[in-house]
Amino acid sequence: MFLTTAIILFGGFAANVAMGSIGEKPFLGDVGEMVLLFAAALAFVAAILKREAAAKKNQNSKS
Repeated sequence: MFLTTAIILFGGFAANVAMGSIGEKPFLGDVGEMVLLFAAALAFVAAILKREAAAKKNQNSKS
């Protein structure tokens, strides 16, 4: 769930950057773009930590 959220948020960030680079008006300003990228990074970190905890739990149950 967190990884999907991170992908969607980063896709929105990338779309905003792409729109700005081709000359159209981006739908987010600088602050909105920063918040979107920060939210994507947080969701990605949460997904990685959740996956790492599950792997550690799985490894402990095998031992």
